[in-house]
This record gives sequence, structure tokens and C-alpha cells, in this order.
Amino acid sequence: MSDSSGRVGRAFRDHDAFADEPVDGAYESTSTAFDAVVTAAERDDGRVAFDVTVTVPTLQAVTDGDVADVVADGWYETFERRVADIGAVTEADRDLSPSTVRGDGDATVTAAFTDLDERRGVNDAAAVVDYVEGTYVQGVIPGYDYEEPVSGLIDTARAAANSDGI
Repeated sequence: MSDSSGRVGRAFRDHDAFADEPVDGAYESTSTAFDAVVTAAERDDGRVAFDVTVTVPTLQAVTDGDVADVVADGWYETFERRVADIGAVTEADRDLSPSTVRGDGDATVTAAFTDLDERRGVNDAAAVVDYVEGTYVQGVIPGYDYEEPVSGLIDTARAAANSDGI
């Protein structure tokens, strides 16, 4: 559980991707449309243990209309493979080995790591959240009518690209 008054709490408060105070011991990401939280606990050896959890909707959950099972399964398998290849998105060289679990209408990605530097750890937690969101958006399949939060992400991407969607 996080101590919001200590060095870890200060690192989260100073980062613009997280809420200032933990809720139920977890810092909520403010930089994504998805449910993303990070817990951080100082260990006896001075390291901080970070647990990152990002929950995203499945393709069927955000699509207006039916998605064939083969498409939904293929989408999930591709998302899972891409997330597992998280690579070098963090400041520190880490073997994140994220886990992805498919639920009823969502998929949850978790990754855990430790760091001696709480600020670098918070930066890396934010990078993991951003990576999962980016991976999700890359997997959006054209031709479907999407609901929130995906429709908003698509609109934001189009606006950033100065595109009219054609």
C-alpha cells in the first residue's frame, strides 16, 4: 500500500499522469481513457515495488453492433502478443513480462517491477500505461462504429493528425 505522504507519494503528486492522492492505495492514471492504476510500496531494502494495472474494453464491448467471434478472438490474441512485446519503453532496463487476462468485456494487463529511484519508477509506470493505450489504439479495426472511450480516442488521433477521417 502506498504512503501518500512519503517520497513515493511526492513522486506521484509531481507527475502529471497520475492523480495526486491514492484511492484505496492505488494512484489512478489521468493520462488515459482506460482504467489504469499503480500501486507502489517501499520495501525494507529501499526499493519501491510498483504494480501497474490497465483494464481495456474488448473489441465487442466498444463496438456498436456484432463482432464475429473469429474477429474478436483474433483482435485479443494480437493485442496480447503486442503488449507482451513491451520492449524498451521504460527509462530503466526492465524485464516487465506483462500478463494479460481476458475477462467478460475487458482485458486486464498487469506489470510489476522494482526501482531504487521512485521518480524513475513513476515515470516508467506512466510509460507502461501509455504503451498499453497505444497498443490498444493500434489494434482498432476500421469499419466498425465505436463507442466511448474508443470513439473519443479515434477523434483525438484524427485531430492530432489534422485529418478528416477520409
